[in-house]
Amino acid sequence: MMISAQNFSDLKVCFLSLGLIGGSIAKALRLYHPEIKIYVYNRSENASKEALHEGIADYIMQNPTDRIDECDIIFLCAPVEINNKFLVEIKDKISPECILTDVGSVKTGIHETAEKLNLTKQFIGGHPMTGSEKSGYKNASALLLENSYYILTPSCEGQEHQLDFLQNLISSLKPITIISDYKTHDFATAAISHVPHLIAATLVKLVEENDTPEQFMKLIAAGGFKDITRIAASSPDMWEQICSGNAENIITILDYYQKLLDQIKASLVTKKEGVIYQLFEKSGAYRNSLSDHARGSIRKSYQLYTDIRDEAGAIAKIATILAKETISIKNIGITHNREHEEGILYIVFYDEKSMNDAVPVLNKNGYPVIER
Repeated sequence: MMISAQNFSDLKVCFLSLGLIGGSIAKALRLYHPEIKIYVYNRSENASKEALHEGIADYIMQNPTDRIDECDIIFLCAPVEINNKFLVEIKDKISPECILTDVGSVKTGIHETAEKLNLTKQFIGGHPMTGSEKSGYKNASALLLENSYYILTPSCEGQEHQLDFLQNLISSLKPITIISDYKTHDFATAAISHVPHLIAATLVKLVEENDTPEQFMKLIAAGGFKDITRIAASSPDMWEQICSGNAENIITILDYYQKLLDQIKASLVTKKEGVIYQLFEKSGAYRNSLSDHARGSIRKSYQLYTDIRDEAGAIAKIATILAKETISIKNIGITHNREHEEGILYIVFYDEKSMNDAVPVLNKNGYPVIER
């Protein structure tokens, strides 16, 4: 079809791979634009059949090129290496008006492949900055994109028409869309996502390798330490691919981070006053200026803390109070490390609304809340 900035009703959209992100985009399209035709291809047929059974998919493709010439937009939702292979396979079979996009967190590799294949006029990179601790189509949600940042990275000049159309379509699914060139994107995500994941993992490794035989460090590693290293539990397979794909930018950021650590170390050696103070003062002010109203590249944990007596039935009582208000909790438990927290009970929620709804309920029942 001829792409129109206002016309979504006749669209045929293809998903090559149907995991958590691809499945969530497909479900959002079905929710907000039920008239769109959705074609799906997945190496494992289970996800495709489930999407068809749920009414998300209209047609299961037998291979990546099956009826691909009919499609107006193609979402490449596999790992980068497989997406590159998809591009090679479909290059000569897609319509000249078809828009190609992907959902990867590293953009340079796929943009370079598109350029080699002379697909730059059709390819617009995409990065929905959202996710879940669970993977696969079965955990996909039509609301996963809502209020998250979705970055679009055009390949070249002259794509204004296609970019406007894709941005309008993506925006209709309720994320916050941002336009960036792919090199700026990869440098930025190295700093705010990729290096922090590496730092979290190495902090855990630091404690593990320096712990006492009795594992004293592990015993008291609650509260702040567990919070700042939460992302160390991310998928090893995925993060090896991400770090490999963005190695140059990660190395640059790590070099700068090493200089900052060296400065801190030098100030401790020379006992130079004010360096640590200024570090926390400036970084604290900058952190407080960050938005709480949109999801970024690192999944947010919706949790709060409150004081309770460490006694039998205390946790059950609070869980019951929240349940009566139909507020679902994801996790709840006692932390014995009070170094950084006034409270000892932590409650983790599935979303921000549930956490916000819980605050007045807990306060009303005599449990002072410390929000995170």
